[in-house]
Amino acid sequence: MSVLHDLALGFQIALTWQAILICLGGVVLGTFVGVLPGIGALAAISLCLPLTYYMLPVHGLILLSGIFYGAQYGSSTSSILLNIPGTPAAAATCLDGNPMARKGRAGQALFIVTLSSYFGGMVGILLLVAFAAPLAQFALSFGAPEYFAVMLLGLVAASTASPGSPVKGLAMMVLGLIFGMVGTDVTSGAYRFTLGYLELTDGINLVAMAMGLFGIGEVLSNLAAPPAPQPPKKSFRLQEMLPTRTEARQSVMPAIRGSLIGSWIGALPGTGPAIAAFVAYATEKRVSRTPEKFGTGAVEGIAAPEAANNASVQAAFIPTLCIGIPGDAVMAFMLGAMIIHGIVPGPNLITEQPDMFWGLVASFAVGNLILVLLTLPMIGVWVKILNIPRQVLYPLIIFLICVGVFSVNSNVFDVFVAVAFGILGFVMTLFRYPVAPILLGYILGPLVEENFRRTLFISNGDFSAFLSSPVSVICLGLVALALIVPAVLAVRRRRLKAAS
Repeated sequence: MSVLHDLALGFQIALTWQAILICLGGVVLGTFVGVLPGIGALAAISLCLPLTYYMLPVHGLILLSGIFYGAQYGSSTSSILLNIPGTPAAAATCLDGNPMARKGRAGQALFIVTLSSYFGGMVGILLLVAFAAPLAQFALSFGAPEYFAVMLLGLVAASTASPGSPVKGLAMMVLGLIFGMVGTDVTSGAYRFTLGYLELTDGINLVAMAMGLFGIGEVLSNLAAPPAPQPPKKSFRLQEMLPTRTEARQSVMPAIRGSLIGSWIGALPGTGPAIAAFVAYATEKRVSRTPEKFGTGAVEGIAAPEAANNASVQAAFIPTLCIGIPGDAVMAFMLGAMIIHGIVPGPNLITEQPDMFWGLVASFAVGNLILVLLTLPMIGVWVKILNIPRQVLYPLIIFLICVGVFSVNSNVFDVFVAVAFGILGFVMTLFRYPVAPILLGYILGPLVEENFRRTLFISNGDFSAFLSSPVSVICLGLVALALIVPAVLAVRRRRLKAAS
C-alpha cells in the first residue's frame, strides 16, 4: 500500500497542467533531437539546463528527463529511413530497420518501434518503482569507504565499457578527474589549477563543459562528415503503417525479452542504452529459429533493441536517484543538474523529498504515453525536419549554445570555455577517444576525492579502512577486474594476431 500511496503522490504532481506542459515540451524537443543524426540528447539537455533555473526543481528535472527518453524514441526515425542512427543506441535498429524500409515497409517498422519503445519504457518504470525504495534502504548503510568504492567502480566501469580502447576511456576519465579538481579545495581553501583566472575559482562551469563537449564538439564532427542522404519522399498515414497480424505476433516476445535485458543492463553502472540494445539484438538472433533472416528486415531485430533501449533509459535512473551513482554521461549530467538545484541524490532522496522523487517517476509514465500519442501522427513532420540543410541548422545550434552558456552566469568567459571544450571534443572524436568519460570524471571526481579523504581522516591514514566492509571489498575487487581483464584480452589479441 505504501508504494500505491507514493505513486498517488507522484501523479498528483505529474498531472498538474504545468508538469504536463513541461513534460510535453521535453519529449517533443527530445524527439526532435533524436531524429536529427549526430546531435545527441546530452547537447539538448545541457542547452536547456539554464531554463530550469526559473522552474521548480521537480519541473526542471521533468523537462531534462523528457528530453533524454524522448531522444531515444526519435532516434529510430533516421535509423530506419536513412540508415543513420540518431543516437548510438539506435545503431542496432539500423541492422533490420533500414532493410525493412527498403522493402517499402518503413511505416510498419516505425509503428513497431514506437510500441516496442513504449513497452520497454513502462517495464523500466515498473522496475524503478519496485526496486527504488529497497535499494535506497540498503544504501543508507553506506559510509565513506563504501561510497568511494562504489563511485570508483562506476567511473572505471563506464570508462572501460565505452566504445573503443579501454585505455583511451581510462585516459579520458583521468582527464575528467583533473578538470574536476579545478577550483577551490574544500578542505584547505587553496586554489587549484586555476591558472590565475578568478573565473575558475569556483571550478569549471558544468553547463559550459557539457555544451562544449557534446554540443559544439558534435556539431563540428558532423560538419566534418559527409552530408547525410535525404529521406524517402512518401506519406506516412496511420492506416498504412499498421503491421500485419504475423508481424505483431512476432514482435511480442522480442519486446518482452528486450525490456528485461534493457532494464537489467540499464541499472548497472558503466553500461547505457547502446550496450543494452546490442545485447538484446544478439540475444534475439541467438534464440531465433531463423537467424539467417536477421539483417534483411526481421521484425524481431527491430522490436528487441528498441524495447531494450528505452527500458535501459528508465532503469538508469535507479542507481542515479537511489545511490547517487550515474551509469553514463547523461545520468552524470542529470546528477549535476540535481546538485545545482540543491537536490542531493542518494538514499535519503526518497524519504526527505518524496514529492520530488515520486513526481519525477510518475512523469516518466506520463511522458511515455505522450510520446506514443505524438510520435505516430508526427512521423511525417520528423521526416520533413530531416530535410533541413545542415548549413542552416548547425550554426543556429552553436548560436543557441553560446547564448545558453552566457545566460547561466552572464559571463563571456564561460562562452570561451565552451568553445575550448568544443574543440577538445572534436579533436578527441577525430582521434577516436571517447568523450563521455571526461564528463563522468568531472562530476564524480570531487565526490570520489571527498569520500577518499574522509575515509583517511576518520581512520587516521589507515588505508585498510577501504577494506572494512563487504561492499567496499566487492566493489574494489570488481574495479581490479575491470582494469585487468581488458589488459589480458588485449595481450591475447596481440598474440593471436602475431601468430596468424
